[in-house]
Amino acid sequence: MQTNPSIKSLLEFATHTLDTGSARLDAEVMLAACLDKPRSHLHAWPERSVKTDQQTRFLAWLQRRAAGEPVAHLTGRREFWSLELLVTPDTLIPRPETETLVALALEKIPEETAVCIADLGTGSGAIALAIARERPHAEILATDISARALDIARQNARRLEIENVQFVEGPWCAALPARPLDFILSNPPYIADSDPHLEEGDVRYEPRSALAAGPRGLDDLQLLVRCAAGHLADNGWLIVEHGYDQDSHVRQLFRESGYRAISDHADDAGINRVTMGKRDPAIS
Repeated sequence: MQTNPSIKSLLEFATHTLDTGSARLDAEVMLAACLDKPRSHLHAWPERSVKTDQQTRFLAWLQRRAAGEPVAHLTGRREFWSLELLVTPDTLIPRPETETLVALALEKIPEETAVCIADLGTGSGAIALAIARERPHAEILATDISARALDIARQNARRLEIENVQFVEGPWCAALPARPLDFILSNPPYIADSDPHLEEGDVRYEPRSALAAGPRGLDDLQLLVRCAAGHLADNGWLIVEHGYDQDSHVRQLFRESGYRAISDHADDAGINRVTMGKRDPAIS
């Protein structure tokens, strides 16, 4: 590699080096982070040379990415709902399909009304902070069993200057207040313990406790759906993300726990990814 190569030549080298389906995108995200510039800068100034220290960092990241390390862990950042979030190996890497949950929740959450919302298993705070930015009148409680994950979520709230989110440590509904909530949202672990995908790609570097949930991947969803009914206000909404093949199982969990107006919703790939339902006032 030449001294002070151009942006274009570095990107071409990296794209040919990486054996991933997203090689070009990975290279652009890493180089933009090394340059502390938006990706649009790479396209606007392809012949601009890259300083030696920036090249050194990029090539080191390229080697680690080629070994399988997630881009988000290398850069320490991931964009979600137009928010730049800090991420570390202590949190899940926010993914585009989870934006489906955010979009569906925003359709239900009133814009000018003070409602109470909980995001259970918040991780980096992606869901809670996206909702908080869009609904500044809402009071949002973000919970997680991991103190390290909550520390990252708090840092994200401070960096983004979002003040209508409180963070509480605890598992699922155990962290919730006594007062009823208008909405409970969650992207819980939903991968089966034996799923081979846990040993592939980026998920190898993410916390297993935030990914896997028993032999069918339903253990945490069962706990969450059942306990949430006791913490929702009458006609309050539970909205959860789940696995690509779990929609019928999750609908059954909702029915068994007494929810009504139950519906499934597909992500941008056309896969049923989110289930929602209302707490029936008749639930005791």
